[in-house]
Amino acid sequence: MPTYEYECSACGYSFERFQSITAPSVRKCPRCGRLKVQRLIGTGSAVIFKGAGFYQTDYRSPEYEKKAKQEKTKAAGEKREPKSSKETKGGKKNA
Repeated sequence: MPTYEYECSACGYSFERFQSITAPSVRKCPRCGRLKVQRLIGTGSAVIFKGAGFYQTDYRSPEYEKKAKQEKTKAAGEKREPKSSKETKGGKKNA
C-alpha cells in the first residue's frame, strides 16, 4: 500500500496517509476540520523498473561493462600455470 501526501488549502497543514490505492482520498483536514484537503502528486520511488530485470546492477553503463570484462580477462590470465622449463614454443619437450 502506498503512502499519500495531503495538504489542506485552508490552513496549510501537510500530512501523509498510508492507505490502499482503492481507498477514497482524505477530504477533511485533521487540524482545522475543513473540507479543503487535496492529495499532492508525489515524487515516486528511487527504483526504476524497466526491461526484463529488476536489479539496479542490470543497467550498468557500457564503460563499466568494458572495464569489468578487461579485469575478468586479466584475472583469468593470472590463474594459468606457468609453462614447464622443459617445453619449447613448438610444444615439444627438450631432451
